[in-house]
Amino acid sequence: MYNVVIIGGGIVGLASALKIKEANPKLRVAVVEKEKDLASHQTGHNSGVIHSGLYYKPGSLKAKNCVDGYNQLIRFCDEEEINYELCGKIVVATNDSQLPTLDMLYERGVQNGLDGMKKLDKDELQSYEPHVNGVKGIFVPQTGIIDYKAVAYKYAEKIRHFNGDIFPDNKVTDIKEANGFIQVVTNRQTLTTRLVINCTGLFSDKIAKLTGMPVDYRIIPFRGEYYKIKPEKEHLVKNLIYPVPDPNFPFLGVHFTRMINGGIEAGPNAVLAYKREGYTKKDISLGDMAGTLGWKGFRKVAGKYWKTGLGEFYRSYSKNAFTKALQELLPDIQKNDLVPGGSGVRAQACDRNGGLIDDFLILETEKVINVGNAPSPAATSSLSIGDHVASLALKRFDK
Repeated sequence: MYNVVIIGGGIVGLASALKIKEANPKLRVAVVEKEKDLASHQTGHNSGVIHSGLYYKPGSLKAKNCVDGYNQLIRFCDEEEINYELCGKIVVATNDSQLPTLDMLYERGVQNGLDGMKKLDKDELQSYEPHVNGVKGIFVPQTGIIDYKAVAYKYAEKIRHFNGDIFPDNKVTDIKEANGFIQVVTNRQTLTTRLVINCTGLFSDKIAKLTGMPVDYRIIPFRGEYYKIKPEKEHLVKNLIYPVPDPNFPFLGVHFTRMINGGIEAGPNAVLAYKREGYTKKDISLGDMAGTLGWKGFRKVAGKYWKTGLGEFYRSYSKNAFTKALQELLPDIQKNDLVPGGSGVRAQACDRNGGLIDDFLILETEKVINVGNAPSPAATSSLSIGDHVASLALKRFDK
């Protein structure tokens, strides 16, 4: 018997459990995770960037949670001696047509409380990144690098310290109501609880449906593929180099990221995955594909963004095209400098009307809290999202 059962052992589920236990250690809290290891999917496959809050519309949940979550994350890592580095990043306009968007990003950063940003001309850009190509840019000092899997493991360690239970290798197969409680049925056991919190990322819509919550969105999986730069060419990138993003598309474009554990990643692209956990081109689920293509909202998205989508697919299958996109930022990079890297799959919620939901989406009923959309910067924001989820949960136990 539990007060709260959290489904999903990624960084958001673990942060939510930790925040509930910190606020009220007497509550019985369990986290169930279908994989044998925690943080195996979005948390363990992301690029390891500590986001500053530059991109997000002022007043949005992303903006509020990213800035607050950033500050909490830095304090947490300092206290728990988790390795990170605030190396800063540059956002680069490669042509004059991108300058209005660059200016808009700078203003958003100011509104979101980012101090110390600098506008850069061409020569100043090259003082930060000598090999970069650009007409103007922004330096954002708050951006950093980290290993989010290490952060998630530390959250789990502290949850157990507070006598919270974590059950890996427990895949939820059913959720049903009985005698005023909810029974969460896994492949190994049944947990009875007063409140279910759904933090399942790529499966948030499916788990929400199991709880009986009306779901008016569909998770669309987008795979992001990376190349690594050969060690002898890593000198071309000092820290983090980002393009000016397309304001109509919720992805940041291919960029260069120095990793906390060594090496430089180039990417990711953003291609429709053929499976919710489809990390390679060979990972195919006919059921997942039917679910995506059968969703009216996705068909509307495809109608709006088909040119962008085709470009992403082309880059996915053509190393020449991927290299060409990278050369817009870093002309000296060559096809032979790139070796295949990893990939991640982003859970992107899409509404019925063809909107790619850009903000965090948290829905609730009396017995369920559903974290429906938590893409980037959810890892940076995890402790702040955890605060919000915990505040919603604790109201039910204050009576």
